[in-house]
Amino acid sequence: MNLPQPGTVHAVLENFLGHWRGTTRLNASAWGPKRTASAEVSYTRAAGGYAVVQSYRHTEADGTHFEGHGVFTVDRDHNDILWYHVDSMGLPPGAPARCTWVDGVLRVERHNDRGTARHTFRVDNDVLIHTAELRLGDGQDFVPFMTSECRRV
Repeated sequence: MNLPQPGTVHAVLENFLGHWRGTTRLNASAWGPKRTASAEVSYTRAAGGYAVVQSYRHTEADGTHFEGHGVFTVDRDHNDILWYHVDSMGLPPGAPARCTWVDGVLRVERHNDRGTARHTFRVDNDVLIHTAELRLGDGQDFVPFMTSECRRV
């Protein structure tokens, strides 16, 4: 068995490390109308370089907020990245999702009994961009849900 080396995950996610601020644009959905929120996200090294912790929070104009926390780590048996994620929606976390890393873009799909959420993370011209699309129920197509654009602070 080949053990991952310390720093494996944060080496892949090096451009993400740090604290970021910006906006999240939420599309109209079952959770509310189209709107914009202030967003903050941070990525920090953890567990001796074997993990990167992600913390996200957005606050809407009326003061309501959403937060999510993730941990990226290496699956040494498959040599890929896993994303464990919990958030303030109050649902129990599911199994970790497998990520793909291609040309500086991290992609992940999270599946549960309600549907699939597809996330894309990238840094483009010093802007951290996180998009999420949803495919709910028996739907065939993904629908844009949110886009966050943040700058390092």
